[in-house]
Amino acid sequence: MTESILYSREDHVGCLVLNNPQRHNSLGREQLEGLHDQLARIAADPQIRVLIVTGAGKKTFCAGAALHELSNGQIGDDAFQKMTAQLAALSIPTICAMNGDVFGGGVELAVSCDFRVGIEGSRMHVPAAAIGLCYPMSGISRFVECLGVNLTKRILVASEEFHAEKLLEIGFLDHLVPGVELDRFVRDYAWRIAGLAPLAVQSMKRILRQAAQGAVDPDLAAELTTRCLESDDLVEGFTAKREKRRPLFEGR
Repeated sequence: MTESILYSREDHVGCLVLNNPQRHNSLGREQLEGLHDQLARIAADPQIRVLIVTGAGKKTFCAGAALHELSNGQIGDDAFQKMTAQLAALSIPTICAMNGDVFGGGVELAVSCDFRVGIEGSRMHVPAAAIGLCYPMSGISRFVECLGVNLTKRILVASEEFHAEKLLEIGFLDHLVPGVELDRFVRDYAWRIAGLAPLAVQSMKRILRQAAQGAVDPDLAAELTTRCLESDDLVEGFTAKREKRRPLFEGR
């Protein structure tokens, strides 16, 4: 495991840390390969119910692809998008804990997560149009899927810079907290989601993603719904409610 990408798991909650703060947690070939390996490991681990993605340091969550490696061919044009597609495809809920500013492809990394928690005083900017780049098609699709066409135009076409309070107002952030409270808030949020019924959570995430892409498969939706209706977790949920206790879901 590369030292610039750290991974840990506590019970049902995994945590990926971009650990390259001296370069604003930008992602070069080494980091992208590290993320690919860790995301494959996470996807194969049935114990993980929630993943947190965050950055080291107190200035920048992620500055996107390492431009010097991109310009000299060390990383391909689509390497970053392959990683974000892998992240977005995870069946479990993902939480982006934005520990600072976010720029360029780092914004795409954030929108590839299901939830985003930012800190007061941070800002976001995608400078592609300001330097003459057309953002990759798969990345544009990811922005539109998550944020809609109009907001994506403001971020990419107009290259607007947004500050934390505005990010919350426009719906880019789901929650905004003081920097000193980020770790506690995100940990509590992750553990609360991890305590929900995994089959129901993952089924609804899958259907919602299809809905955002404009093509829900009704047969798949019916299959997922039936699986939840026939699950041990549903029995446990009703039993726990009747007994006025916390349910203990096993994901089956």
